[in-house]
Amino acid sequence: MSKVFTITEGLENMGALRTGGQGSVYKGRRYGPIITAVKLLPTPIHTESTDDKNFRNFQNEVEKLKKVNEEPNPNVVKILNSGITESGSFPFIEMEFIDGPDLEDLLKPPHEPVFTIKEIIKLADQLANALSHCHKVSVKHGDIKSNNVKFNVHTGNYVLLDFGLSAMSDDQRRTSIRHAGAIEFMAPEQNEGLMYFQTDVYSYGIILYELIAGRVPFPLKDNGETARTAVMLAHMELEVPDAMELRRKNLPESWTEEKRELEMMVPSWLLQILSKCLQKDINNRFASGMELQDALVQGSIGAINTSHPDDAWNSDVLLKENERLQGLVLYYQENEGKQPAPTVVTAPDDPRSVRMSKPIFIMFMILLCGFTVFSAVVMDKFGGRIYHGVVNRLFKPSKKQQDTTTTQVSVPTRRDTQEQKPSIKPLEEEQNSNIPPEVDSTTDSILRNIQRIKKRNQDAQFYRDSVKKADTSNLNF
Repeated sequence: MSKVFTITEGLENMGALRTGGQGSVYKGRRYGPIITAVKLLPTPIHTESTDDKNFRNFQNEVEKLKKVNEEPNPNVVKILNSGITESGSFPFIEMEFIDGPDLEDLLKPPHEPVFTIKEIIKLADQLANALSHCHKVSVKHGDIKSNNVKFNVHTGNYVLLDFGLSAMSDDQRRTSIRHAGAIEFMAPEQNEGLMYFQTDVYSYGIILYELIAGRVPFPLKDNGETARTAVMLAHMELEVPDAMELRRKNLPESWTEEKRELEMMVPSWLLQILSKCLQKDINNRFASGMELQDALVQGSIGAINTSHPDDAWNSDVLLKENERLQGLVLYYQENEGKQPAPTVVTAPDDPRSVRMSKPIFIMFMILLCGFTVFSAVVMDKFGGRIYHGVVNRLFKPSKKQQDTTTTQVSVPTRRDTQEQKPSIKPLEEEQNSNIPPEVDSTTDSILRNIQRIKKRNQDAQFYRDSVKKADTSNLNF
């Protein structure tokens, strides 16, 4: 493409991107593959001197714009350069070239006439971030509209462009707005050439309204003076139409009924922000982009302002979800109340089961352990006595029988046994006439075994005593 005119040395003019009464935007290229966007302002500056009021104002505003890029922001276009064109003496601002469609194109066919709720919230957050970033360095944009917000196809971000009005003087701005400005996006005070932070907030609200409803609240029918005046008066005097009613009418017919109902559930906090941005009085709007961004953050996380109950999330989605969760809580509470209490000893279905509380069971185990220890101590000290006492109590052996048994040293012969039986048996029968035969024989056997053990112990002790007393001094081995 042939050059229209020379912008400045080293910057090639590649043709107009957009022209208008507030200036034209050209596609520029520096030596190499770097592509930029050049904004030319409509009022020429013939002398680059501080004595020229227009040049001085331009330089002051450009210095403000440079502050915008002191901290990088993905939602604000980068200002690369500024100066005066070599031909025509027009002031220009060179900016980063954003490759992608603008919002005006995204709302036209073949695209849908309205944005989805997800995309609305994304753009609202990123555009508020851009405004907050500019207002922090005291830069007012003044020309926020749908074709000054671009979608960067390489990063997926929405970027705020064209700071042309920011670089104009008040007189230039007033003349430009009155004759060539995008009147559908302008705040009421801009008709008088005034510009505040709240002015950008109002234009932000118009863009948000357009995304929700599918069109601006007061469309411009034609570019005639009468139509422009009608739109200007509407911004100043008329109530804003219901955005949700327009959204229902503009929903795409290609969407399913389920999706249409889902996309009608715009969060109430977003509608509250929209209403506040579009107030006629600047004092009733958000004071700046920073305050607007804070409101978006609080709304997106569901924060509730106790002093303003209407700011709470009260959308149908949250109400239905709340009812569902309450039903689940009641269901689990009822089921928990129906569960039987756990038993300690046996299963509850056993008819022989014994239910015992935990404290009683612990006390019972302590007593059982104490009784066991006490029994062990008693048996250790008095076990022998108790045993002999029980034996003597049960069997009651006679003294004569014990004496007779102890005097026996050798095992009697069969003949002696036969001779002794007649003499012993009458005595046993006489003394133990009341003892059963089986007990008598058992007792006799036990006593004989005891005597044998005693005899064995005595013989062993005798042998040991004899060895100790023996004189072994003369023994030789």
